[in-house]
Amino acid sequence: MPLPRQIYLLDPKKLSPETIAVTFAKTSRSPESFREIAAELTDEKSAEFHEKWVVGYGHSSVAEHAVLHLAVENISRLAVECLESNRLASYTEKSTRYQKWNPEDFFIPPEFSDTLVEDVYISTCRKLFDTYQIALPAVKAVVEKEKPRKPEESESAWDRRIRTPYVDVCRYLLPAASLANVGVTINARALEHAICKMLSHPLREVRQMGAEIKTVAQAEVPTLVKYADAEPPLMAAARSMTEQAEKIASRVNEMDDWCRLVDFDADGEKRVLAAALFRFGQSAYKDALSYVNGLTPSELGDLAKSLLAGLGEHDNPLRELEYAAFTFELILDQGAFFELKRHRMMALTAQPLTTRLGCAVPRRIVLAGMADTYRRAMDAAQAAYEKLYAFDPEAASYVVPNGFKRRVLFTINLRSLEHLVSLRSGPSAHFSLRRVAQRLAEEVRRVMPVMGSYLRVESGETCQQIEQEHFSEA
Repeated sequence: MPLPRQIYLLDPKKLSPETIAVTFAKTSRSPESFREIAAELTDEKSAEFHEKWVVGYGHSSVAEHAVLHLAVENISRLAVECLESNRLASYTEKSTRYQKWNPEDFFIPPEFSDTLVEDVYISTCRKLFDTYQIALPAVKAVVEKEKPRKPEESESAWDRRIRTPYVDVCRYLLPAASLANVGVTINARALEHAICKMLSHPLREVRQMGAEIKTVAQAEVPTLVKYADAEPPLMAAARSMTEQAEKIASRVNEMDDWCRLVDFDADGEKRVLAAALFRFGQSAYKDALSYVNGLTPSELGDLAKSLLAGLGEHDNPLRELEYAAFTFELILDQGAFFELKRHRMMALTAQPLTTRLGCAVPRRIVLAGMADTYRRAMDAAQAAYEKLYAFDPEAASYVVPNGFKRRVLFTINLRSLEHLVSLRSGPSAHFSLRRVAQRLAEEVRRVMPVMGSYLRVESGETCQQIEQEHFSEA
């Protein structure tokens, strides 16, 4: 008689992450149940197993079963960026959209401590935070007029309803030095890679963070991250590519448009449809693609309709949409970039954060009578950046506020892009990223009209309307 199905949790309160990883790893060669395997293990035996098989023989996938939950507090948003650049992890961070920062909530990088530029750095950060504090009530007054209190609404409920719209605007003044907390859930294999990246980073704060994370992690996974260290080839490649990049003769901002579709697969729609037919049929892919190539535009539309038309608001499209990809180059404000990078299922490359591409000016800043004050703070940050850049080009980015623009390149498949567009074009998304999402949808629909028509993009506004409503300068 066959054994009954059993599904249960291995309790992390009773078993260490390394022991759980070994328990799952041993099932490939042991007929025993997971409970029986775990009962035979000790922390010492688990360490011996990992030393032999994970470290010695390179069976690194075993380490993916050891999962840690890290609380990382009071790091700069520049350090957050490095921490969150690891794709295979989950993050939740202190939000500039929902929380307010105190005047002293900024990091002083050791690169500037006890140097001639320390006063410039600190005074500029304080000016930005002081302006932020002034802007909060001023912009709030504008939002209060736009969204008056309802007769049945309590004072606290009204404050909650209007908080995000005015905090959203004021965050443009917060520099990359602003302190934040991040909760991280990550497996030991991905964590080892993350630690290596952090220990190889040019910023001292990030290297120190990497060393502390390694120490904390070793209390739970002593073997699996023991050999995580700086990677000289990675550091050498960064130095060499920086030197080579300086030889390229180019204006800082040569883009005539802030969003450019630089590459895409012209046959992407047909590849997606052929892959879907391949999945549900018995034919070879070349035959499925040949069939799709022989369809009329109307027939292609009908096939796309049967694949996508029935999707509800919370349904996920089939993975076959991943066979079409797009590469975009964007210039967007740093606040929008910080939200864009959360969509980790893409290849994302960002240039260093600078003030040299100019800054965005939210319209509510102007309506609040804060335009000149805002501009003076941004000009001060720009002047400070150049002084700090001459001293330390990498650390100079700490002083750059969210409102300054950044150039990024990313390649994303149609399935991930559909998710990004549907989520970030919605009314609860920040207006700067709603603008991006609407424009990405426009570009996809332009080159792939059949499948692009099924993008679940918010239809109540356009990219141009967002610019007119929310920006004085975008």
